[in-house]
Amino acid sequence: MPHSPDSPLLTVVGDTLVVADRRTPRRTAARRPAGPLDPYRRIFAPPGAVAFTLAGFMARLPGSMLGVSMVVMIAVVRDSYALAGAVSATGVGVTAATAPLLGRLVDRHGQSRVAVPAALVFAAGATAMLLCVHYDAPHWALFLACAGFSGVPGVGAMTRARWTELHWDDTELRHTANSFEQVLDEICFMLGPAAAMLLCTLAFPEAGLLTATVLLTTGTLLFAAQRGTEPAVRPQGPRRSAPPLRIPGLRVVLGTFLATGALFGSMEVATIAAVDSMGGGPASSAVLALQAAGSCGAGLVFGALRPRGPAGRRFVAGVAAMALGVLPLTVADSLPVLAVLLVVAGMATAPTMVTGMTLVQQLVPGQQLNEGMNTACTALLVGISAGAAATGRTVEHLGAAAGYWVPATAGALALLAATAGRARLRPGLRHS
Repeated sequence: MPHSPDSPLLTVVGDTLVVADRRTPRRTAARRPAGPLDPYRRIFAPPGAVAFTLAGFMARLPGSMLGVSMVVMIAVVRDSYALAGAVSATGVGVTAATAPLLGRLVDRHGQSRVAVPAALVFAAGATAMLLCVHYDAPHWALFLACAGFSGVPGVGAMTRARWTELHWDDTELRHTANSFEQVLDEICFMLGPAAAMLLCTLAFPEAGLLTATVLLTTGTLLFAAQRGTEPAVRPQGPRRSAPPLRIPGLRVVLGTFLATGALFGSMEVATIAAVDSMGGGPASSAVLALQAAGSCGAGLVFGALRPRGPAGRRFVAGVAAMALGVLPLTVADSLPVLAVLLVVAGMATAPTMVTGMTLVQQLVPGQQLNEGMNTACTALLVGISAGAAATGRTVEHLGAAAGYWVPATAGALALLAATAGRARLRPGLRHS
């Protein structure tokens, strides 16, 4: 059947099947970058790119503040780390469980129509949590207030979807944009926890969660207001689309991300325990930031390079480098050595995560892109929680020296999952 002039057009870009628009003229082949920073200048060339990036960063930074803010707030006010940890874990669990559903709603109804009410739900839940803590409500009320965390919008997935829409015809610029997004994630995880700790300890216990709530709500509203770069809603077709989980390659990525998340969560706890055992307790946040700093630097360099070879092969190589980079930490015996090894270990993180999210974008149909990316983030969140819990028990029973064997084990499992499923990491394989 012939296409109408305004009908969508399926086209192949690199090894990715994308939906183009006949009304949008295809750009000519991109010129070779004039310098290492030129790709980053080019991704921001489209109107509105800077605006949605700044608003998105404001909305994403609080995500890394929430856990620390809740733990410190409840531990100080209620004098119970057990209660603080349980409430924080509940909030993470609610966010992880509802993220794919929010992604599906975004795919069907658009970013602004879902992100705004979701952010207001979160603001209501966070406000309830603040009031419950301040006015000494029963413990069960704190867990009930965690329902508001179902409204944490997946702004990271929505910004990546905007980059995909803006640079649908340029594989290299999409690679640079994904690298830039990963660098922003690392910056958030460097700044967020430290800011939350300072606010809760230097101002008042509720200051961290209050600030995070204001930033997340305001940033999401500003992000949603950038309608010019919002991706159009893709037609769902006469039949309901199968869940992304039925895509074989995506299941491989999710299994790898689950183990990778466990590596991330266990690294944080193991590093805190190691620094404390070496007599540098107050320096734990600065030492933790070194891993993210190594990832940031590697991510910026990786984004300026031209990707070579299939994404699946690059993904397996990145996971292998990440798994190997953790092993030397098991024998670190001083703070200077630990600091250097953390920087080296972090250098594999951003390239691996960038390639993993690129695979998600290639494997998942365009009309399910947000759901697929939110599902990938959910796997990371679940892994982070499991890894942190496992390392806490390991350190408590076996000592700080044994802590880094948990991320080493998680890295080995991630490599096993990626290697075993490598044949499925091809965009041509769809639902099974």
